[in-house]
Amino acid sequence: MNRQSIVLAVALVALCLQTPAASDVFAQAGGARPALPKVIAYKDPSCGCCGLWVEHMKRAGFAVTAVNTPDMTSVRREYGVPTPLQSCHTAVVDGFVVEGHVPADDVKRMLRERPKVVGLAVSGMPLGSPGMEQGNNKQPYKVLTFDQAGKTAVFSER
Repeated sequence: MNRQSIVLAVALVALCLQTPAASDVFAQAGGARPALPKVIAYKDPSCGCCGLWVEHMKRAGFAVTAVNTPDMTSVRREYGVPTPLQSCHTAVVDGFVVEGHVPADDVKRMLRERPKVVGLAVSGMPLGSPGMEQGNNKQPYKVLTFDQAGKTAVFSER
């Protein structure tokens, strides 16, 4: 193999590692998967379901730092979470806000697609959402995007 072929092969591998689907294949073949961005999750210290959501995110491969605070109102105000979308915890990841019990795969999709939004939200605490599991009891819910003006759109339906 000549020098030009080696450089081309290295560039191709580097490009593939930047593509999520390709990096998953590489990881399955025994290579290292690129690290997911860190998540900072703000939650009330007494909220158990928030801790379960943090564990869900960790199982999905995110490094999560939980920050206990009794003043979630200030956190939501700081990160621009509209009142109708509020839930029990607020997280930030790679410049996006994640409000409530958003599934990790939706967070990964958002990070991959990078929509022009502030973030994702699951308002309330729907049964069956990550951190709100109750056996086989599930209620349908929507994961919404929201922008700075508070405009929402459906990102996924569960």
